[in-house]
Amino acid sequence: MPSIRDWPTPERPREKLLARGPATLSDAELLAIFLRTGVNGKTAVDLARELLQTWGGLRPLLDSGQAEFCSHHGLGTAKYAQLQAVLEMARRHLREQLSREDALENPEATRHYLTSRLRHLGHEVFACLFLDNRHRVMAFEELFRGTIDGASVHPREVVKRALHHNASAIILAHNHPSGVAEPSRADIQLTRRLTEALALVDIRVLDHLVIGDGDGASFAERGLL
Repeated sequence: MPSIRDWPTPERPREKLLARGPATLSDAELLAIFLRTGVNGKTAVDLARELLQTWGGLRPLLDSGQAEFCSHHGLGTAKYAQLQAVLEMARRHLREQLSREDALENPEATRHYLTSRLRHLGHEVFACLFLDNRHRVMAFEELFRGTIDGASVHPREVVKRALHHNASAIILAHNHPSGVAEPSRADIQLTRRLTEALALVDIRVLDHLVIGDGDGASFAERGLL
C-alpha cells in the first residue's frame, strides 16, 4: 500500500497545512499529522479515519480516558501523553490570551476557555474566573464538584476565594454533563444568591456561563443578571 510520501505534495496533510492553513484540513487530516505514522497496511490518514469512525468523531476521541484510548491498535501511552500535552497547551494558550485582554471585550475567548476546561467532564463542576479591575483574568478555580445531577455551591466559599485573589469582578461557570446548556431554575436562583453575596464586598458578577454541547448559555446575554 502506498504511503503518504507517495501522494502528490498538495494532498499530503502536513504540506497542505503549511501551504493553506490548518483550517483547510479535515478532522482526519489533522489527526493524521498528530499520529505521524500509520500501522501495517494503513497510512496515518487511514488510521485517523478509522479512529474517528470508532469513536464517533474528534471530540469523543480527545475526551477518552487512557485505558480506552490505548486499547486501540496503533495507539499507546506515548501518543496518549502527547495528546494530553497538546490539549493542555491549547487550554494554556486560551488562558494567556484572556490574561492579556478584557474578558468583557472578548466573550468568545472566555467561552472557549471555559468550554475547554469543563465540557468533557462527566460530573458537574462549579468554577470561577477571578478578574482584576480591568477585567483581565487573574485565576481560574474549580470550587465545587458534584454528581451528574448537580453540585452544592456555598456562597461564603465563593466570596472567600474572590477576596483571596483580591478580585474586582468574577465570571461564574458550571457544566451540564448531559450536554444541555439550558439554565435551570436552581441555576438562576444560585446566581442571584451569589450576586447578592459578592455585592456586599463590592465584587461584581459579570456573567454566569453554563457549559454543555455547542456554545453554552450566557446569563448576561439572556438578561438574567
